[in-house]
Amino acid sequence: MRNVQSLACTLVLALLAGCAAERQAPPPAPSSPTTTVAQADERLAAVAAERAAIEANFAAREAVCYDKFFVNNCLDEAKERRRSALAVQRAIEIEAEHFKRKHKVEERDREMAEAEARYREEEARAAAEPPPPPKVPTTAPPPRPSSVAKRMARHDQKVQQDAAKEAAEAPKRAANAAAYEERRRKSEEKQKEVAKRTADREAKRAKEEQEKAAGQQPAPAK
Repeated sequence: MRNVQSLACTLVLALLAGCAAERQAPPPAPSSPTTTVAQADERLAAVAAERAAIEANFAAREAVCYDKFFVNNCLDEAKERRRSALAVQRAIEIEAEHFKRKHKVEERDREMAEAEARYREEEARAAAEPPPPPKVPTTAPPPRPSSVAKRMARHDQKVQQDAAKEAAEAPKRAANAAAYEERRRKSEEKQKEVAKRTADREAKRAKEEQEKAAGQQPAPAK
Protein backbone atom coordinates (compact mmCIF):
# COMPACT_ATOMS: atom_id res chain seq x y z
CA MET A 1 0.00 0.00 0.00
CA ARG A 2 2.83 2.38 0.87
CA ASN A 3 4.48 1.59 -2.43
CA VAL A 4 1.31 2.51 -4.32
CA GLN A 5 0.98 5.82 -2.43
CA SER A 6 4.64 6.56 -3.03
CA LEU A 7 4.25 5.86 -6.71
CA ALA A 8 1.17 8.13 -6.90
CA CYS A 9 3.02 10.96 -5.14
CA THR A 10 5.95 10.55 -7.46
CA LEU A 11 3.63 10.72 -10.49
CA VAL A 12 1.91 13.87 -9.20
CA LEU A 13 5.24 15.55 -8.52
CA ALA A 14 6.46 14.64 -12.00
CA LEU A 15 3.35 16.12 -13.61
CA LEU A 16 3.66 19.32 -11.59
CA ALA A 17 7.32 19.57 -12.55
CA GLY A 18 6.39 19.11 -16.21
CA CYS A 19 3.82 21.90 -16.06
CA ALA A 20 6.34 24.17 -14.36
CA ALA A 21 8.97 23.33 -16.99
CA GLU A 22 6.56 24.12 -19.82
CA ARG A 23 5.76 27.56 -18.47
CA GLN A 24 6.66 30.30 -20.87
CA ALA A 25 8.88 33.21 -19.98
CA PRO A 26 7.02 36.21 -18.50
CA PRO A 27 5.87 38.75 -21.10
CA PRO A 28 8.18 41.71 -21.69
CA ALA A 29 7.45 44.94 -19.93
CA PRO A 30 6.03 47.86 -21.95
CA SER A 31 8.59 49.53 -24.15
CA SER A 32 9.97 53.03 -23.72
CA PRO A 33 7.78 56.02 -24.57
CA THR A 34 7.08 56.72 -28.22
CA THR A 35 8.92 59.68 -29.73
CA THR A 36 7.84 59.78 -33.41
CA VAL A 37 4.75 59.03 -35.49
CA ALA A 38 6.68 56.48 -37.53
CA GLN A 39 7.67 54.70 -34.35
CA ALA A 40 4.06 54.73 -33.16
CA ASP A 41 2.91 53.17 -36.42
CA GLU A 42 5.61 50.49 -36.15
CA ARG A 43 4.59 49.66 -32.60
CA LEU A 44 0.90 49.41 -33.51
CA ALA A 45 1.76 47.03 -36.34
CA ALA A 46 3.95 44.99 -33.96
CA VAL A 47 1.08 44.85 -31.44
CA ALA A 48 -1.23 43.39 -34.07
CA ALA A 49 1.34 40.75 -35.01
CA GLU A 50 2.10 39.95 -31.36
CA ARG A 51 -1.59 39.51 -30.57
CA ALA A 52 -1.91 36.99 -33.35
CA ALA A 53 1.11 35.11 -32.00
CA ILE A 54 -0.32 35.16 -28.45
CA GLU A 55 -3.62 33.70 -29.65
CA ALA A 56 -1.78 31.01 -31.63
CA ASN A 57 0.37 30.10 -28.62
CA PHE A 58 -2.72 29.96 -26.40
CA ALA A 59 -4.49 27.63 -28.83
CA ALA A 60 -1.44 25.33 -28.93
CA ARG A 61 -1.06 25.42 -25.14
CA GLU A 62 -4.79 24.68 -24.73
CA ALA A 63 -4.46 21.59 -26.91
CA VAL A 64 -1.48 20.38 -24.84
CA CYS A 65 -3.38 20.88 -21.57
CA TYR A 66 -6.04 18.34 -22.51
CA ASP A 67 -3.36 15.63 -22.53
CA LYS A 68 -2.26 16.38 -18.95
CA PHE A 69 -3.54 15.02 -15.66
CA PHE A 70 -4.44 18.41 -14.13
CA VAL A 71 -6.31 19.86 -17.12
CA ASN A 72 -8.03 22.74 -15.34
CA ASN A 73 -4.86 23.98 -13.66
CA CYS A 74 -3.02 23.87 -16.97
CA LEU A 75 -5.85 25.75 -18.74
CA ASP A 76 -6.04 28.39 -16.00
CA GLU A 77 -2.30 28.93 -16.24
CA ALA A 78 -2.49 29.25 -20.06
CA LYS A 79 -5.36 31.75 -19.80
CA GLU A 80 -3.49 33.81 -17.21
CA ARG A 81 -0.37 33.97 -19.40
CA ARG A 82 -2.57 34.96 -22.36
CA ARG A 83 -4.28 37.69 -20.30
CA SER A 84 -0.95 39.07 -19.07
CA ALA A 85 0.58 39.09 -22.54
CA LEU A 86 -2.46 40.80 -24.06
CA ALA A 87 -2.44 43.37 -21.25
CA VAL A 88 1.16 44.28 -22.11
CA GLN A 89 0.29 44.68 -25.78
CA ARG A 90 -2.76 46.77 -24.89
CA ALA A 91 -0.56 49.09 -22.80
CA ILE A 92 1.81 49.53 -25.76
CA GLU A 93 -1.15 50.18 -28.07
CA ILE A 94 -2.68 52.79 -25.74
CA GLU A 95 0.63 54.62 -25.39
CA ALA A 96 1.25 54.69 -29.17
CA GLU A 97 -2.29 55.85 -29.98
CA HIS A 98 -2.09 58.53 -27.28
CA PHE A 99 1.17 59.82 -28.78
CA LYS A 100 -0.40 60.00 -32.27
CA ARG A 101 -3.43 61.92 -30.97
CA LYS A 102 -1.20 64.26 -28.97
CA HIS A 103 1.07 64.80 -31.97
CA LYS A 104 -1.92 65.62 -34.18
CA VAL A 105 -3.21 68.18 -31.68
CA GLU A 106 0.25 69.73 -31.38
CA GLU A 107 0.57 69.95 -35.17
CA ARG A 108 -2.81 71.67 -35.42
CA ASP A 109 -1.92 74.11 -32.65
CA ARG A 110 1.45 74.86 -34.28
CA GLU A 111 -0.18 75.52 -37.66
CA MET A 112 -2.73 77.83 -36.04
CA ALA A 113 0.03 79.68 -34.18
CA GLU A 114 2.06 80.08 -37.38
CA ALA A 115 -0.99 81.36 -39.25
CA GLU A 116 -1.69 83.85 -36.46
CA ALA A 117 1.93 85.00 -36.49
CA ARG A 118 1.88 85.52 -40.27
CA TYR A 119 -1.34 87.49 -39.96
CA ARG A 120 0.13 89.74 -37.28
CA GLU A 121 3.29 90.30 -39.36
CA GLU A 122 1.23 91.29 -42.38
CA GLU A 123 -0.88 93.64 -40.24
CA ALA A 124 2.25 95.24 -38.78
CA ARG A 125 3.85 95.57 -42.24
CA ALA A 126 0.69 97.17 -43.65
CA ALA A 127 0.54 99.61 -40.74
CA ALA A 128 4.20 100.58 -41.18
CA GLU A 129 3.94 101.24 -44.91
CA PRO A 130 2.91 104.80 -45.98
CA PRO A 131 -0.52 105.16 -47.52
CA PRO A 132 -0.58 105.13 -51.32
CA PRO A 133 -0.80 108.53 -53.04
CA PRO A 134 -4.24 109.60 -54.18
CA LYS A 135 -5.08 108.67 -57.71
CA VAL A 136 -5.04 111.50 -60.21
CA PRO A 137 -8.27 111.55 -62.20
CA THR A 138 -7.63 110.90 -65.86
CA THR A 139 -9.75 111.64 -68.87
CA ALA A 140 -12.21 108.86 -69.36
CA PRO A 141 -11.78 107.04 -72.68
CA PRO A 142 -14.51 107.53 -75.25
CA PRO A 143 -17.35 105.09 -74.84
CA ARG A 144 -17.01 102.02 -76.94
CA PRO A 145 -19.78 101.42 -79.42
CA SER A 146 -22.40 99.23 -77.87
CA SER A 147 -23.01 95.89 -79.48
CA VAL A 148 -26.64 95.89 -78.36
CA ALA A 149 -27.72 97.89 -81.41
CA LYS A 150 -25.88 95.51 -83.71
CA ARG A 151 -27.53 92.51 -82.12
CA MET A 152 -30.96 94.15 -82.40
CA ALA A 153 -30.37 94.96 -86.09
CA ARG A 154 -29.31 91.38 -86.82
CA HIS A 155 -32.38 90.11 -84.97
CA ASP A 156 -34.73 92.37 -86.96
CA GLN A 157 -33.12 91.34 -90.22
CA LYS A 158 -33.55 87.66 -89.37
CA VAL A 159 -37.19 88.20 -88.44
CA GLN A 160 -37.83 89.91 -91.79
CA GLN A 161 -36.08 87.12 -93.68
CA ASP A 162 -38.12 84.47 -91.88
CA ALA A 163 -41.35 86.35 -92.63
CA ALA A 164 -40.48 86.66 -96.34
CA LYS A 165 -39.61 82.98 -96.52
CA GLU A 166 -42.85 82.10 -94.77
CA ALA A 167 -44.88 84.18 -97.26
CA ALA A 168 -43.05 82.66 -100.24
CA GLU A 169 -43.68 79.11 -99.08
CA ALA A 170 -47.32 79.67 -98.07
CA PRO A 171 -48.79 78.87 -101.56
CA LYS A 172 -46.74 75.70 -101.77
CA ARG A 173 -47.90 74.58 -98.35
CA ALA A 174 -51.51 75.36 -99.28
CA ALA A 175 -51.18 73.34 -102.51
CA ASN A 176 -49.66 70.44 -100.58
CA ALA A 177 -52.48 70.57 -98.06
CA ALA A 178 -55.13 70.60 -100.82
CA ALA A 179 -53.46 67.69 -102.60
CA TYR A 180 -53.34 65.75 -99.35
CA GLU A 181 -57.03 66.37 -98.70
CA GLU A 182 -57.89 65.24 -102.25
CA ARG A 183 -55.90 62.04 -101.83
CA ARG A 184 -57.55 61.39 -98.48
CA ARG A 185 -61.06 61.94 -99.97
CA LYS A 186 -60.40 59.60 -102.90
CA SER A 187 -58.99 57.00 -100.53
CA GLU A 188 -62.10 57.16 -98.34
CA GLU A 189 -64.38 56.85 -101.40
CA LYS A 190 -62.42 53.84 -102.63
CA GLN A 191 -62.61 52.21 -99.24
CA LYS A 192 -66.38 52.76 -99.14
CA GLU A 193 -66.73 51.29 -102.65
CA VAL A 194 -64.69 48.24 -101.73
CA ALA A 195 -66.69 47.78 -98.54
CA LYS A 196 -69.97 48.02 -100.50
CA ARG A 197 -68.86 45.43 -103.06
CA THR A 198 -67.74 43.13 -100.28
CA ALA A 199 -71.09 43.50 -98.50
CA ASP A 200 -73.00 42.81 -101.77
CA ARG A 201 -71.00 39.66 -102.37
CA GLU A 202 -71.57 38.48 -98.83
CA ALA A 203 -75.31 39.11 -99.10
CA LYS A 204 -75.50 37.31 -102.46
CA ARG A 205 -73.59 34.34 -101.09
CA ALA A 206 -75.85 34.15 -98.05
CA LYS A 207 -78.97 34.25 -100.25
CA GLU A 208 -77.65 31.49 -102.50
CA GLU A 209 -76.87 29.33 -99.50
CA GLN A 210 -80.38 29.87 -98.12
CA GLU A 211 -82.00 28.93 -101.48
CA LYS A 212 -79.80 25.86 -101.75
CA ALA A 213 -80.72 24.77 -98.26
CA ALA A 214 -84.44 25.28 -98.98
CA GLY A 215 -84.24 23.15 -102.16
CA GLN A 216 -82.62 20.26 -100.31
CA GLN A 217 -85.41 20.00 -97.67
CA PRO A 218 -88.11 17.21 -98.41
CA ALA A 219 -91.60 18.30 -99.37
CA PRO A 220 -94.21 18.07 -96.57
CA ALA A 221 -96.56 14.96 -96.59
CA LYS A 222 -100.11 15.48 -97.89
